[in-house]
Amino acid sequence: MAEITFLGTSHAVPTKDKNQTAIFISHGAENILIDCGEGTQRQFKIAGLNIFKLTRILITHWHGDHILGLPGVLQSLALGNYSKTLQIYGPRGTKRHMEQMLSMFVFQEKIKVEVHEIQEGVFFENQDIQLEAYSMDHGPPCLAYNLIEKERYNLSMEKLKKLGIEPGPILKKFKEDGVLKVKGKTINIEDYSKIVPEKKVSIILDSVFNENCINAAKNANILIGEACFLKSEEQLAFERKHLTAGQLGLIAKRGRADKLILTHISQRYSARQKDVLSEAKKVFKNSELGHDLMKIKL
Repeated sequence: MAEITFLGTSHAVPTKDKNQTAIFISHGAENILIDCGEGTQRQFKIAGLNIFKLTRILITHWHGDHILGLPGVLQSLALGNYSKTLQIYGPRGTKRHMEQMLSMFVFQEKIKVEVHEIQEGVFFENQDIQLEAYSMDHGPPCLAYNLIEKERYNLSMEKLKKLGIEPGPILKKFKEDGVLKVKGKTINIEDYSKIVPEKKVSIILDSVFNENCINAAKNANILIGEACFLKSEEQLAFERKHLTAGQLGLIAKRGRADKLILTHISQRYSARQKDVLSEAKKVFKNSELGHDLMKIKL
């Protein structure tokens, strides 16, 4: 089961309560950071998360409030003798931007990094999860991301223990093969488990309203999206290629999402966050405001 931690929920400028954008998703051996605003390495500590378990960083786009924390995270990992190869993904131009960023700083130590420029579609998959990207309209190349938790079998240990089977490597093999020989008899996984359906979290951070937002959010169990503006400033939102809270609610509604969490809230609404939430709820009732250090499970 995926656990989502909001490390930063502000817009371009942090506030005393909200750090710049960063969302951390943990699922099994995969620990994935989506965007890395300034101060993200400190947010890891405050949230009680182990930054050295980080496996992948997904960049939505290269505006400063989404990437200014990258040098600090890389430095922390290097000073702590991070032993893995960090996988970094982003839209067109990410390799050039990474090279330029790394050339600006003198790191005492370095870590192994692989940088991937990706387009729409699935870009990572293992036995448990799948990551996919959708193109957004924000000016510079920009992506929305989905994490899909694959349909899986939840084994009934009560039934299996009656056959003398205890937790261990044998259960992994059972899940992989779908059959298992026990005391000369072949048993099928369908008879000793129930199916846990596919689940999906969609993350749409910066974009003007467009149909691909709805495509990305389709049937999401949790949609996390930017709500930078209110409807009263819809023209400004359009000019700056951002979403209003109401438009985000419409994306959730048309995408048939189960739950909507609003993030990337502009500092101009620091004292009016209830208005942001109210506007979204008028369109999509099951909406909630995200806040720094908030944790939810998929």
